[in-house]
Amino acid sequence: MVKRFGTVVLAALTAGLLAGAAVAAPPSISILEPADGATVSSPVKLRFAVQGMAVAPAGDVVSNSGHHHLLIDTGPVPAGELVPSDATHLHFGDGRTETEVNLSPGTHKLTAQFADGAHHSFGPVMSQTITVTVK
Repeated sequence: MVKRFGTVVLAALTAGLLAGAAVAAPPSISILEPADGATVSSPVKLRFAVQGMAVAPAGDVVSNSGHHHLLIDTGPVPAGELVPSDATHLHFGDGRTETEVNLSPGTHKLTAQFADGAHHSFGPVMSQTITVTVK
């Protein structure tokens, strides 16, 4: 039974859920490889994925698209800020979804950060941080 609470919207949502309709998940980014907590050798192979947005080369700012960045031993870039370009902020403006990086032995924090075509960060909601130990 559907209660009257924005009748049309609630009835449609309830009907869709009861019929098994998919509800769109918010966009997200993930590091597919390596796993969080893994012990790895250098160079470290990384694979990124994004859901709910398209991967596109840097340049034009296109709605619902962007490209990957790898932040080494630092956290996410606030939404709207430019992702720096230096030794700890690697850009994959060519649209790559995987890379290899040389890391020194020890524990490292790796953050995947998604940003638009002009390198403006989508913020912490479009980032994932893992920790790896390089042997």
